Amino acid sequence: MFLRFAISNYCSIHESQALSFVASSLKDRDDGLIECTAAPSGSIIPAIVIYGPNASGKTSLVTAIQFAQGAILHSHAKGDSKGGVPRQPFKLDPRAASEPTRCEIDFVLNGMRHHYGFTATSEEFESEWLYYFPSSHRRRLFEREGGQFLFGRDLGGHNTVISNLTRPNSLFVSTAAQNRHAYLSKVVDLFRSIRFVRNVDVPGAAAISKLNEEGGMDGRVIAFLRNAGTGVVNYKRHEVETSETERLIGREVFDLFRRITDLGDELPDPQDTKVIYELTHRASDGELVPLDLNEESAGTRRLLLVLGEAYRAIDHGSLLVVDELDASLHTHVCEAVLRIFCHAAHNPLGAQLVATTHDTNVMSRSIGQPEGLLRRDEIWFVGKSDVGATEVYPLTDFSSRKDDNFERGYLEGRFGAVPFDDPEVERGEAG
Repeated sequence: MFLRFAISNYCSIHESQALSFVASSLKDRDDGLIECTAAPSGSIIPAIVIYGPNASGKTSLVTAIQFAQGAILHSHAKGDSKGGVPRQPFKLDPRAASEPTRCEIDFVLNGMRHHYGFTATSEEFESEWLYYFPSSHRRRLFEREGGQFLFGRDLGGHNTVISNLTRPNSLFVSTAAQNRHAYLSKVVDLFRSIRFVRNVDVPGAAAISKLNEEGGMDGRVIAFLRNAGTGVVNYKRHEVETSETERLIGREVFDLFRRITDLGDELPDPQDTKVIYELTHRASDGELVPLDLNEESAGTRRLLLVLGEAYRAIDHGSLLVVDELDASLHTHVCEAVLRIFCHAAHNPLGAQLVATTHDTNVMSRSIGQPEGLLRRDEIWFVGKSDVGATEVYPLTDFSSRKDDNFERGYLEGRFGAVPFDDPEVERGEAG
């Protein structure tokens, strides 16, 4: 489980900005909270839904989480030994290029809170640290400053040997996982479990590729599509032979990748068959008619992707990050996706969701429920400062009651993070 993510000097983010899953003390609905004794409040929220105008930095937050995950997973194995760190410092302040990017993440592992972080320039990781809290006081697992390492007595393993293998542009945890460090491999596995959905347009081929990657169609996805009124009643999976042209191109592409990468025999050979998925609809005469995924709507294809990842997160108790949840999706569908995470009955393992959206309807309403779907501490905003830097803050920063109409308040500009300060926007005339 994740408790907090903070980043500074990355993309449109300059000063440190943070997202927190720790539940607030406000008296909101608590049926969806995840019990977590390692959290200061004893529970965490299952979802963070982020609102803000275009170009405010919502996607920068998603990209920042992905940057941290990539560094933790791949900086040692896939990083260029002679290269630097692929960060993107804030560009609207000339001083930022020479300032480090700083990332801090709090998470729960083995029932205990951990605090991990690193700082990075474009050339190297300057510092890195990992602490844990077996009691109310933190204890060091390791600290790194430049090429100097300090290890806590609770961190077993061949730490000194691994530190000597750690390049300036690779993280120690990444190097440790590559060398099968028992404890730090678990840390890296937690970050490996984070999944992302950033595709707004999902072609049929991309949907099929994802289905094959995940091992097939989830029956819960079909049930969701059926209940959502998409017309889908089932699916068909079958194999077809690839054409000679496809096989020839496949062999040439794989040969090229083998020559220019170090993957070698890890790449599978091109296959003589390919798997096809079709969604079946009931015709007027009662017969089932299969449709190719490219014949389905953009919303149906994206739902296949979003729902597949959502149910995967539910099954593993992991974190899912979705950029533009509402893209091609009806507001009731967005609400139904959120409900998968926000009700304990659907989410027994404590899966978590971070989603950006422009769908304000889900702020204050929920189908068939007197209270809204989201708690106040699950609603977050992103705006821009006077110098163009992203600012991130929760609804709980404002005085409110749980039965307030947050959608109206937001659209009226009460919470900021809207495109115009004044709703009466002055319109110029064409010359």
